[in-house]
Amino acid sequence: MSTYSVPEGYDSSNRLIPAVDSIVSLDRRQVRDDPLIVSSDRIMTAVPVSVVVPAMNEELNLPHVFAAMPRDIAELILVDGHSSDATVDVARASWPEVRIIQQSGKGKGNALSCGFMAAKGDIVVMLDADGSTDPSEIPRFVAALITGADFAKGTRFVTGGGSSDITGTRRLGNRVLSGLVNSLWNTNYSDLCYGYNAFWRRCLPEILADCSGFEVETLMNIRLARSNLRVVEVPSFEANRLHGASNLRAIRDGMRVLRTIAAERIRPQ
Repeated sequence: MSTYSVPEGYDSSNRLIPAVDSIVSLDRRQVRDDPLIVSSDRIMTAVPVSVVVPAMNEELNLPHVFAAMPRDIAELILVDGHSSDATVDVARASWPEVRIIQQSGKGKGNALSCGFMAAKGDIVVMLDADGSTDPSEIPRFVAALITGADFAKGTRFVTGGGSSDITGTRRLGNRVLSGLVNSLWNTNYSDLCYGYNAFWRRCLPEILADCSGFEVETLMNIRLARSNLRVVEVPSFEANRLHGASNLRAIRDGMRVLRTIAAERIRPQ
C-alpha cells in the first residue's frame, strides 16, 4: 500500500519487520542526546504530523505532557472524554493552538476514533495523556514511517524499550494474549496492548477500531495482521502515571481483550 521504498531488512509481506538500527538503539535515558532526536526538526517537518491525545480528568498531567511535545508537530488534538475537571482549560493554556474534540461516546476506543477522524496530518500519532508515554519519542515513530513503514507500533518489550509501570499480572497477561494473536494470525508482536503508535493517515480505513474500551490496541493490531500494511516495532519506555489513578483494570480489561480476539477470529474476512 505504501508508495515509499522499502529499506534493506524490510519485506513486503504482512509480517512484522525489524525496526531500523538507529531507532532500535534508543531508550528513554538516551533519547535527548541521540542524533535521531537532535535532528528531529528535520524529521518532524518532513511531513505534517497530527498527535491525538484522549483525555478524561487529566488536568494535572497535561502541562507535563504538552511541555514535552515536539514544537514542530502540525496539529495537536485533545479528545475530551466529558471531563469534570479543568482538562480543557488546562489544555488550551498549555498549548494555545490545541484542537479540542468532544468524544461522541465513552471509552478510549471511541475517543481515539473521534480523534483519528478529525486529524488532518499525513501522519497520526496516538499518545496517552497521563504522562506514561513520552512525547519526545515521537520523532523515532515518524522516522520509522518515513523510512518505509506504514504503521509504527510501540513496544515495551524489545531492546531500548521498557516499563516502570506494568505489573507482573499485566505483563503475564500481555505475553499470553500476544502469543495467542501471534499464533492465530501468524504475526510476531512483542507487545499487544501498548497505546503508543503512529501511522500514515491513508491507512486509517484498514485499522480503524470500532470498539469503546482498552481493547482498542488489540483490535488495531489484529486489523493490521489482516492488512497488507508494513508494520515496524519501535521501542518505547512506559513511565508511571504522573497523577491520578488509571481506569485500566487488569482482569476486566484482559477479558475484554480475550473476547475481542475471539470475535475477530470468527468474523468473516
